[in-house]
Amino acid sequence: MTTSPAPSAAPGTRSAAATRRTGARVLIGVLLAGYALVSLYPFLWMVSGAFKDQFEVVRGGHLIPEHPTWHTLADTWNRLHFFDYFLNSLKVTALTVALTLLVYAAAGYAFAVLRFPGRAWLYRLFVALLFVPGVTVLLPIILLEHNLGVLGTHFGLVLPFVNGTAPLSVMLLTGAFTAVPDELRDAARVDGAGEIHIFTRVHLPLARPALITVALLTAIPTWNEYLLTKVSLNDESAYTLSLGLQQLSAQNVPHYNNLMAGALIVVIPVILLFLALQRYFVNGLVGAVKG
Repeated sequence: MTTSPAPSAAPGTRSAAATRRTGARVLIGVLLAGYALVSLYPFLWMVSGAFKDQFEVVRGGHLIPEHPTWHTLADTWNRLHFFDYFLNSLKVTALTVALTLLVYAAAGYAFAVLRFPGRAWLYRLFVALLFVPGVTVLLPIILLEHNLGVLGTHFGLVLPFVNGTAPLSVMLLTGAFTAVPDELRDAARVDGAGEIHIFTRVHLPLARPALITVALLTAIPTWNEYLLTKVSLNDESAYTLSLGLQQLSAQNVPHYNNLMAGALIVVIPVILLFLALQRYFVNGLVGAVKG
């Protein structure tokens, strides 16, 4: 007894389904484009204002400057003491990133590879800290820094910054190290490699995208941090760029073109850093999630 093949969908039905899918894609594309435009518009206005004089900014008008000028950027560069504040921001950010990678790469390896009592519960505790708002621990941090004698110093900023990156860093690096095949670790042990050698020569190179992702996710908020920096630093010579920018806005008659130029100066390094490491950032997120 032979059976006839199941009838395929009618051409009209297939055509209608394809039309609906195409329409859905177009609608989603339009919505995403509109969202991107709304999100980018304030940034584009900031860039535009950095090349306008005060009169043109206050008057409003077109997004594209009618009389573009470099004087606003040059004037803001000098008034912001860019190099002094830039070096302070760079120092704090670099130390925070270095300590974050050093401490939480080791922690991620321990959670992914080693077996010790309470490992699962300790890992869950780190992940749960993601849901604790940072502002709730601001006062305890200030009191602790005061008791340790580091309040008002750059090191007093670095320590809470490193601590604040713990949950996400541990989660991403644990996932990346878990994705490393066990065969590579076993082969290294057969060759006589110790745990530190396996960690530095096997796992760290393979987890490079995740390490770069953690570095970016640490560097960007550290560079832009304002609240903790504001309540911690009193010495103007120790100010970072975010506090230098705040000084411009605290003037009796704020010049909005200078404010926009200062904001542009502050965000340019972050944008360049992200563009340079974008490929590793995406790969690191994907690899950590898969792991």
